[in-house]
Amino acid sequence: MDSPSKGKLRDIHRLPAAWNGLLHLIAGGFAFVCVFPFVFVVILSFTEENSLLVNGYRIFPEEWSLFAYSYIFRTGDQLLKSYGVTVFVTIVGTALTVLLTTLYAYSLSRKNFKFRGFFAFFAFFTMLFGGGLVPSYIVVAQLLELKDTVWALILPMTMSAFNILVLRTFFLTMIPDAIIESGKIDGASEFRALLSLVLPISLPGIATIALFSTLAYWNDWFNALLYIDSNKLVPLQALMMRLYNTMQFLIQNSTLLNSGQSRELIRSLPQETARMAMVVLATGPIVFAYPFFQRYFVQGLTIGSIKE
Repeated sequence: MDSPSKGKLRDIHRLPAAWNGLLHLIAGGFAFVCVFPFVFVVILSFTEENSLLVNGYRIFPEEWSLFAYSYIFRTGDQLLKSYGVTVFVTIVGTALTVLLTTLYAYSLSRKNFKFRGFFAFFAFFTMLFGGGLVPSYIVVAQLLELKDTVWALILPMTMSAFNILVLRTFFLTMIPDAIIESGKIDGASEFRALLSLVLPISLPGIATIALFSTLAYWNDWFNALLYIDSNKLVPLQALMMRLYNTMQFLIQNSTLLNSGQSRELIRSLPQETARMAMVVLATGPIVFAYPFFQRYFVQGLTIGSIKE
């Protein structure tokens, strides 16, 4: 027989059809507001440039065109190389970040760790005080000699004090000490307890850190601006920025060109639609990463939001 409290809990979820429909309508409207800007950008990227300039932004453009994408793909195999660099940096960087962050955070969560206070202060201190751009550049480019290597895009972003504190809080609040102690009674070492007992029930927290890291690596362009000179190591975001800056330079200096053919070529550049196409090419692939993390993301994010 069900208890009164349990029956009352079920009654709360038995909403009338009108309320149920209204809540679904609100949730659907909110989802539409979130998704529509990106869909609108996709539509604009397929709009013909002159039609966009004459008629403005429209959901149903007067004329469709692929010219913005064809203009970007004229970079040849550079676009594919940049995609490859970004994918490699994102996968390897995320794997290293999750590995190092998990080991660091788990050590801080263990109350019997002798240097727990020191390493917690060491991580927290970097959130308040940073060395600055010049010392960071000297360390990466001169001390570690990573300039113009793919590791200059990965290692500077591997460790984050914020991620460490979030995952440490997850371990403290969600992993009972009794589980680890039971493993030790059975003869498991600390590392074995982490692999066999802690990690299988820590997927929400680890998935949250993995998503943070994936987005950070995929969207990073600043490290490429500082450390990368070779075209074969330029990531996607940096390539998009270079294309956009080149277009702006040509347009702003078009009055200096004497050739009528050159001026006509510049006037035909897809300024607005190319920007939209760049957004689609830069953000489109990473959208497919969300379904892999969605199952654990909300739970891990809310638990880790409480920092001690």
